Amino acid sequence: MKTRELTTVSVLVALATVLHVIESFFPSPLPIPGAKLGLANIVTLLTLVLFGWKTGFLVAFLRIMLGSLLSGSLLTTGFFLSFAGAITSTLMMALCLYFFTGFSVIGVSVVGAVFHNLGQLAMAGLLIEHMAIFFYLPVLLLAAIPTGLFTGFILKYLLKHLKGIDVPNNLSDL
Repeated sequence: MKTRELTTVSVLVALATVLHVIESFFPSPLPIPGAKLGLANIVTLLTLVLFGWKTGFLVAFLRIMLGSLLSGSLLTTGFFLSFAGAITSTLMMALCLYFFTGFSVIGVSVVGAVFHNLGQLAMAGLLIEHMAIFFYLPVLLLAAIPTGLFTGFILKYLLKHLKGIDVPNNLSDL
């Protein structure tokens, strides 16, 4: 990586980590247990848009590791749930951005929110060794849609107001 790109990615990792830690300390604004806004996913999606899937995964991975270390949840159940959700979400957002057409940044954000919940439920099922946890999926999906829309709109607004940022050609209509 060039120095400028490395510096920018470092700032994105720091921002995502701060959002991850802050969100972990506050109760969910939603009345659904386990549902959060996913503010750090804004940074992950921004990284995917600006730097591609490899850097997006790097930011997601480092955010989970550093955020869990700072909040004291490294290698706990919450860490594994967060890790599974973030990696699944990042994978699906990258696929939507680079391999499927017709998704806006808002649509990609909703897909990320849905798959974050799916990844977490899959990990929870593995940890408790019972797949009945998937009965909770409809409730989490109802929460994923508004949170994905919220974070998507924030990112769309942010991209609109970032001056001098080179957005890849195939993503210019986000």
